[in-house]
Amino acid sequence: MTDTLWLSRRRFLKVMAGTAGALVVGIGSARAADTPPVPLGLLGDAWSQVGPYLRLDADGRIFIGARDPDNGEGTATSLPRLVAEELDADWTRVVVVPLGLGVEDGNGEPRWLYGRQRSGQGDSIPTAWTDMRQAGALARSMLLQAAAQRLGVAAGQLRVENGTVIAPDGRRLSYGQLAEAASQLAAPDTMPALKTPDRFRLVGQPVGDVDAHAAVTGKLAYAIDTADGDAMVAVLSRCPYPGGTLDGVDTGDTLKVKGVLQVIQLQPEAGQGLGMTPLAPAVAVLAEDTWSALEGRKKLKLSWKPGAMPLPSLSDLEKQAQASFDSPDALVTVVRDDGDALGLLKKKGVRRIDATYVQPWIAHAVAEPLACTVRVDPDTSAVITTASQAPRDAYTIVQRLTGLRASQIRIDVPRGGGAFGRRLLHDHLAEAMIIAMAEKPEPLRKRAIKVMWTRDEDLAHDAWRAPTIHRMSATIDQRKGITGWVQNMASPNRDLPAPARPWMSELVQDAMPAGLVSNFRSNWYALDTPLPRGEWRGTPHLSHAFASESFIDEIANALKANPLDVRLRLLGEPRKLPYRGPGGPTVDTGRLVNVLRQVADRIDWKRWLHSETGLGLACYYVNGGYVAHAIEVANKGNGQIDVVRAVCAVDVGQPVNPLGLQAQVMGGTIDALSTAMNLSITFRDGQVQQKNFRDYPIANTAQMPNDVEVIIVPSEAAPAGASVLAMPTAAPALANAVFRATAVRVRRLPLLREVARLS
Repeated sequence: MTDTLWLSRRRFLKVMAGTAGALVVGIGSARAADTPPVPLGLLGDAWSQVGPYLRLDADGRIFIGARDPDNGEGTATSLPRLVAEELDADWTRVVVVPLGLGVEDGNGEPRWLYGRQRSGQGDSIPTAWTDMRQAGALARSMLLQAAAQRLGVAAGQLRVENGTVIAPDGRRLSYGQLAEAASQLAAPDTMPALKTPDRFRLVGQPVGDVDAHAAVTGKLAYAIDTADGDAMVAVLSRCPYPGGTLDGVDTGDTLKVKGVLQVIQLQPEAGQGLGMTPLAPAVAVLAEDTWSALEGRKKLKLSWKPGAMPLPSLSDLEKQAQASFDSPDALVTVVRDDGDALGLLKKKGVRRIDATYVQPWIAHAVAEPLACTVRVDPDTSAVITTASQAPRDAYTIVQRLTGLRASQIRIDVPRGGGAFGRRLLHDHLAEAMIIAMAEKPEPLRKRAIKVMWTRDEDLAHDAWRAPTIHRMSATIDQRKGITGWVQNMASPNRDLPAPARPWMSELVQDAMPAGLVSNFRSNWYALDTPLPRGEWRGTPHLSHAFASESFIDEIANALKANPLDVRLRLLGEPRKLPYRGPGGPTVDTGRLVNVLRQVADRIDWKRWLHSETGLGLACYYVNGGYVAHAIEVANKGNGQIDVVRAVCAVDVGQPVNPLGLQAQVMGGTIDALSTAMNLSITFRDGQVQQKNFRDYPIANTAQMPNDVEVIIVPSEAAPAGASVLAMPTAAPALANAVFRATAVRVRRLPLLREVARLS
């Protein structure tokens, strides 16, 4: 350790020298004792305890740690790219190393070494935009100092380019030649200046995913692929009734299956939040291999008892919502109230438009089912391997159930096969830890345990995206302007730290058209259900955008007006409106108008009224980013449609990796279209009806457009995230296009079922 440089949020960069001449830069703590070892690829032979982001070796290789978990968001590429940009690294010499959870002991509390380490909510890049670049800038500064001493030239006269320091007279030194000398220098007293966008060489240039080759060749190891020596395999049978209990169990036939070692009963732990304990009572079959565990599970004789609270169907929840909307005595939360929107609705002679939109329960259905491997010695250590979007929460579970110190807990986070919010929860890890801590015969006590979920269990035991019911009302003046807007939304809220604002999980109070209509009212009503519900890709924007963007199209149709013109008039002149939500504190209507015009031009919107196909539009503001979709649909007759084209324009500020951004937008569009067209979770007799992709049909190739055309708006503004950006507007643009093509107005999802019903 040569010096310390303080950063914001009480974290700081550290510099250290490797014994083989490596320069290591990272975020660490003031106390090195009891710190877990960092990934070997980063540390090399520099065995001091420090949490690095960057290691530059004498042979010229540059190891950069990927801080946030990557479940397909592309963070393993984009975040190291920020470090490499400020370092002026040769990207071909960069080796990206996934960072497991960085935690150390700190006066009885965990001290986090790498920052927040969370992904999937569209804010990894904005959060890392400064501190990850600072790590690269610090290393660059020290390399320049080392080069200045060796070349006898002032550091200010040197320049760096593609992993090389260049003197005014043309002399060159590679970073590898300077690594050892740089590691011996003291860090500067002040943070080196970061690059301005006009000097970016890597940021803004397209690059392939660092894991792409391994993924397509089958070499990429996911959590479900983890093999830990003599690991036992556990599969579980969980209570099929939400809130139900185990009424009887006979394990005799199961224990006769060759390879089955033990049967263990599990119960959710009272008082724990969603995802911090098993979702349901369960019986685990522990075996030598997956086949034996599955065969043993088949032979379990179990009887389950439904919960005390009846499970309402979606139609029951819809009736509950409508009754609340109509009752003056219903408990309502007023989310936002501008002007006198309710008074306008009651005015005699006023023209009003009303519509109700219903969206179903949705499962995450990640491609890689939940899995984790744990090896626990209750007295000394716990080693965990699991795909996660929030590894700190995983640590909390392990520490609570074992009582181990931070230095005794290691959590590795491999690439995940999709997440969409499901891997923010760790009920599967809680199951594995309970099984690991259960009483076992001596030969089994310290063996690793691998918990494997099957698809039927995945669909039946989820924290689903909650259904929503929106009743929308608008008033129109004689000049066909929208003078008032009232939206009533009913949904089951999630458990939140701030129960005084339970609507936050489903609604942003300043979501458009708030601020665009002078008389605006937003109400939220809670629906009562025992079903667990959690974050899903695009919440809380997803459900509201479908209702509001569909409703604007309905208003345009009632006015016999161009839907594009109605939106442009509503958005008005470019200005910044206050926005209390992710991506705030303001929303720029000019940037939203721009992406809307871009997709309209690309889809040739001027033919909207007379085209043989149907065209639909939608636009929205999502976590600091601006997005618009234009969808073209053909009517195939008999309630069938064909999605001909999909165009999406996005403005996320400075794109870090345009190729990765394009992939996120394309994937989000396809995901949103598939969900809107086909998917819903339904219940009968208190149980989930869907068992596999046969009855939870992810869209096939024939149902999707041949291409998703992506328009990326150039910008030098600070970047916004994109993992959820394309989700909210695809579904309403599709529904609006379907109306133009078929004259069927879809107000209830899934869309294909509704088109067939109404055609």
